[in-house]
Amino acid sequence: MIRIDRVSVTFNPCTPDENRALRDVSLEVREGDFVTVIGSNGAGKTTLYNVIAGTYAPTAGRILVRDIDVTRTPEYKRARYIGRIFQNPLLGTAGKMSLEDNMVICHKKGYKGLGISLNHRLRESFRERLRELDMGLENRLSDNVDQLSGGQRQALTLLMAVLSKPDLLLLDEHTAALDPRNAEIVMGLTRSFADRYGLTVMMITHNMQHALEYGNRLLMMDSGEIVLDIGAEEKSRLTIDGVVQRFRDVKKRELSNDQMLLR
Repeated sequence: MIRIDRVSVTFNPCTPDENRALRDVSLEVREGDFVTVIGSNGAGKTTLYNVIAGTYAPTAGRILVRDIDVTRTPEYKRARYIGRIFQNPLLGTAGKMSLEDNMVICHKKGYKGLGISLNHRLRESFRERLRELDMGLENRLSDNVDQLSGGQRQALTLLMAVLSKPDLLLLDEHTAALDPRNAEIVMGLTRSFADRYGLTVMMITHNMQHALEYGNRLLMMDSGEIVLDIGAEEKSRLTIDGVVQRFRDVKKRELSNDQMLLR
């Protein structure tokens, strides 16, 4: 469904501040995959997302979606089929617009024409979908979104992303800024929507338990590379301690290889 072919990203090339944020990364994500992505700060996780979404152009390599090369396709065009939810719950919605109008924007059908009031059937459809959030938002369609809590806004952002029917949904630590209760609600909705609608999802998380509990595949990144790619069967047997040990084993091999190169 999406293929990343030997992608590299270098910031400030040929300067003392050169930073190789991604190093010859190749990855294939199949339709219906739910991939959790872990790694320390600076590992390249968000840079990988930025390249997939079109925020950055890669220094080298290609991005293909459904076998179409989108490497040079701008971000605003990719947003039609790649959804993204950020850590900050304020980024996914327009606060000064009503909840109803926010949902219209992301809905592929939307209004039938300018100046025509929202179709009654569509409004009732929105109410029905908002009931799935179990937050009482179905009765607040006319309220501006900036009146909602952070947890409500992030849940709404998730629902809006589902309504837009993306080919790929990128979740960038989307519960990290929420309190534990709202984080649990949004994670439950994430699992429910992914299963119900067969979404293809990539989820960055620093929560190791979430990384193991969610999805059918686990990626670990380090120094701009994918150092572990663990499938569903092996993932189901892993523990947090097991993941940490796998990472230590990778780092030991890297250190050993570096020492051999220096000889």
